[in-house]
Amino acid sequence: MKTVVVGVTGLVGTRMVEVLEERHFPVSEFIPVASERSIGKRISFNGKEWPVVSAEEAIARKPDLAIFSAGAGISRELAPRFSAVGCRVVDNSSCWRMDPTKKLVIPEINADVLTADDYIIANPNCSTIQMLLPLWPLHKKYTIKRVVVSTYQSVTGSGNPAVAQMKAERAGGKWGEYPAFYHYPIDENVIPHIDDFLDNGYTKEEMKMVNETHKIFGDDSIGVSPTTARVPVLGGHSESINVELEQDFSLEDIRKIWSETPGVTVQDDPSRNIYPMPLYSLGKDDVFVGRLRKDPSVPRGLNFWCVSDNIRKGAATNTVQIAEVLLQKGFLPK
Repeated sequence: MKTVVVGVTGLVGTRMVEVLEERHFPVSEFIPVASERSIGKRISFNGKEWPVVSAEEAIARKPDLAIFSAGAGISRELAPRFSAVGCRVVDNSSCWRMDPTKKLVIPEINADVLTADDYIIANPNCSTIQMLLPLWPLHKKYTIKRVVVSTYQSVTGSGNPAVAQMKAERAGGKWGEYPAFYHYPIDENVIPHIDDFLDNGYTKEEMKMVNETHKIFGDDSIGVSPTTARVPVLGGHSESINVELEQDFSLEDIRKIWSETPGVTVQDDPSRNIYPMPLYSLGKDDVFVGRLRKDPSVPRGLNFWCVSDNIRKGAATNTVQIAEVLLQKGFLPK
């Protein structure tokens, strides 16, 4: 299978290459694509060196699959051109997520929506993925009425420039003396601002969590109230999630449901100080849940803490898993 990675030199693109290797995705010809300044650079994949090429050359080779992590503008321009030559595109940007003609997929939840007619498929936002994976089985059994979520998102969610900013600050750099991705210093700080602010006072990142939840669950009646913040952590997003359910539940039943949910790991033993933390999620594909407790302020309320490696399950791994579904359904050559 001719497989393209667009944005191969970026933080997520690099991880996509690793995940393709780890999961033994059947690639016969690897085609790395990046910006003009990276053309000719060699990328290691499956024990071979492959030269970075332009998007034009990649399209000319008529690939079977292209996975994108190069930003919405690049996806808007290039994804239709790849699909026009019969290539399936799985896009990690925000470009196609809310397009009613495109599927938005978390394979453990809604892989069944993919059909032979889908040539551009959207990968959800990282914060949405890790929230919905544990919420989906609860919604199926108890019906979710409302979700209030606060996120604590790693600088890796902003890419290499943000990581460089925090490292410069930790090395003693003074504000204004190094390139800054954020409006403020991030080390020893928390910035309650991810993406642009909208007229309703929420940010685009927050509204992604609202709109993507409705689309993936196929239920616009669920109330979703998010607050997203950037924290000085190098990897792994954390979320404090409060859920109001329509039916009664027990914590024992919730733990049992999650223990049987693919992609979810329960870490919940406060007596032994066991709970999810981003440092220990790095390099793993599961979503980790813990700090389970009933919310005494509302009937049928549940609080829990949720952690995941945002570059893996929140981006690269989920993208590759979508490609695996396309393969299993016979929409890609084996």
